[in-house]
Amino acid sequence: MSIRDYSIKELIQAQACTGCSLCSDVCPAASAGRDGRLSGVYRLDELQRINRSRAGLLRRIFRHRAPGLEELKTFSDTVYRCTLCGRCQEVCPAGISLKDIWVSLRQDLVHSEAYPKKVDRIRENLQESYNVFAEDNEERADWVEDMPDAPEHGYIKDRAEIVYFTGCVSAYFPMAQNIPIALAEILESAGVDFTLLGGEEWCCGFPLLGAGLRDRAREYIDHNLEAVRRKGASRVVFACPSCYQMWREHYPRDFSICHVTEFLKELLAEGRLPLGEVAMTVTYHDPCDLGRAARVFEPPREIIRSIPGVKLVELSANRENCSCCGGGGNLEMLDADLAGEIAGRKVDEVLKTGAETVVTACQQCVRTMNTYVRRNKIPLKVLDIVQLVRMAGKGRGHSG
Repeated sequence: MSIRDYSIKELIQAQACTGCSLCSDVCPAASAGRDGRLSGVYRLDELQRINRSRAGLLRRIFRHRAPGLEELKTFSDTVYRCTLCGRCQEVCPAGISLKDIWVSLRQDLVHSEAYPKKVDRIRENLQESYNVFAEDNEERADWVEDMPDAPEHGYIKDRAEIVYFTGCVSAYFPMAQNIPIALAEILESAGVDFTLLGGEEWCCGFPLLGAGLRDRAREYIDHNLEAVRRKGASRVVFACPSCYQMWREHYPRDFSICHVTEFLKELLAEGRLPLGEVAMTVTYHDPCDLGRAARVFEPPREIIRSIPGVKLVELSANRENCSCCGGGGNLEMLDADLAGEIAGRKVDEVLKTGAETVVTACQQCVRTMNTYVRRNKIPLKVLDIVQLVRMAGKGRGHSG
């Protein structure tokens, strides 16, 4: 392992942990897995111990031996069983940037050859197909074919004002493909000049961070920027919070960017998004990368409240305190059982509100919660906010 994978700030902050264990109390993985080794306080303690064993002078002072490969692999198993939801960072009284440290720690473990081998699948899929599912990248916009009245150009134009960056999950996962279909219909009905990138869209690079492959993301960043540039677009819209977060934090700000909830709010304010009545009681789940990470809390709630007939009831833990659905950090690929247990706890929390539908603003959250609901035959609807808006648009002036 090498301290070169960390910034100076991260190395200093890692020493600031007071051991208060508040991060452990709110960690969805530690709670669902009933394992304190999955908590932030344990992870930081181990990282500090390892760092003391690296430096020659500190090693002599503290008489720490450097950990062997098998010991690092055991530690790696706890590091990767994390959704990177950021709840630990939210409650840390010392203000430690824990998510940044966890990403750097994963890269450190990859460079040390002490990572879960399933990470190789993420690397290989992206190298070969430019998406995390190893699908044909030329088929990224094939979901358009399922639309009843899609235009001949399939929403792939030579030039447009706005690029809708679809993301891997919505492009390829059947359970999520209704989301881009609904959004394309909304944008078209609102008269938005938009285009897809189609096969020119590559993974945003966010899965690489979660895999510990941060230093490989540059190729994807450069390619996507150039693909948008060729469209002559001035703005990029995302329905995937992880794509949005990746562009916010790691892409140069060459274009105006926004999450779809912010964009739909603008369309509402301009009177371009008339909505009909939908009789439904819903609760809203704040996606980790949209809520805690990007601090986008009000736009989705304003959209929901603007739909006649919809009653919004809040979860007991909401906004920056919202609990993770279990779908982040590549956890599903590495420990599907733990991800499912976290999703089950999320669904239980939703059911306690009495809402018949849980609305979120993230394809991965929809997929994760829907998978649990269907497997366990739970009478609960799971919708992306784009789907809810489309329902209201279709319902305007007539039933259904």
